[in-house]
Amino acid sequence: MNSKNLNNAINHLKKDKNLKKLINKYDKPKFGENSDYFNALSKSIIYQQISGKAANSIHERFLLLFKNLSPNPKLVLNLEDHELKSIGLSQQKTNYIKNVAEYFYHQNSDFDLGSLSDQDIISELIQIKGIGQWTIDIFLMFTLFRTDIMPVSDLGIKKGFMHLFNLKTLPNANYMIQKSKNWKPYRTIACLYLWKLVDDDDFVY
Repeated sequence: MNSKNLNNAINHLKKDKNLKKLINKYDKPKFGENSDYFNALSKSIIYQQISGKAANSIHERFLLLFKNLSPNPKLVLNLEDHELKSIGLSQQKTNYIKNVAEYFYHQNSDFDLGSLSDQDIISELIQIKGIGQWTIDIFLMFTLFRTDIMPVSDLGIKKGFMHLFNLKTLPNANYMIQKSKNWKPYRTIACLYLWKLVDDDDFVY
């Protein structure tokens, strides 16, 4: 997302008086390019259901398995399960990462996942065992930079809604979808501010 589009998104979100306070308080979010879909999804799997600090440590050890090389599907498939488990991955996550490696290893070279619509990407990736909606949402937000994603299952975002709207309990998905309607088509940007609001250790990406 270039600076002009980001400014357009921020100006749109400022129409919401609650979000305006967050936007005025925190720095603008930053986006970087990431065309390595395999590594992005592998990283998301590592981050599933554990604290951000723990996940970051495991991910660093994951990268060290490949020394100075960038992890790729073939290299991962050549690893023994015990090597992946030795860095702190469960057997389940080891299987999931290898499932993703299998998917990309056998993918046609002319297939461009990033050219698909959000819904088509969901339909494509959800077929991989270990890839659920949260992982796909994070992939869409941080790898493909799709601007209108609302990860309703993310704990940090639920906490953000709770703080933003002074709720006593975590909201359900329907509440979050209804409350964020006016944030469209920039709900991804809104979520970045919600994560800053809660400074959530469950998410460090």
